[in-house]
Amino acid sequence: MGNELLSRKKFLTLTVTGLAYFATPSILSGQEKKKDRGPALAGELVKEFVVAGHGNLARTREMLEEKPALLNATWDWGGGDFETALGGASHIGSREVAEYLITKGARMDIFSAIMLGQIEIVKSLVNAFPQVLQSKGPHGLTLVHHAKKGGDSAKAVLEYLNSNGLTE
Repeated sequence: MGNELLSRKKFLTLTVTGLAYFATPSILSGQEKKKDRGPALAGELVKEFVVAGHGNLARTREMLEEKPALLNATWDWGGGDFETALGGASHIGSREVAEYLITKGARMDIFSAIMLGQIEIVKSLVNAFPQVLQSKGPHGLTLVHHAKKGGDSAKAVLEYLNSNGLTE
């Protein structure tokens, strides 16, 4: 019986060691089996979608229905000035486009939350990360700019930003 127990222990040890050996490379690299994502989106298509997001709801909707992968696509205007369709809608004050994109799953950020007047989201972010008050959005536009573009529905957010020393 002593040899059988030793054999079981050895079997279990070898099994666990073998599993760890084969699992470790993917765990350490942070990669799992990658699914085929398909080709990258064409730059001009992304640019067109981002431009449409600045206020053209019909075109934004049409393009997104045709190519859902555009939802979070980002265009670089140059020099690292990245923008999404939601970012464009947010700094223009196009609430209708912004809300449409968010309902489709767009990645909401502090700039869109500010423009939409989502004071609790803004306060939570500022409480957790006070440095976010210095963040700049697409084209270097400030948090205050986005609040002003939100109009009456973002008035409380604008007052909150002002109370934190931000005037522009």
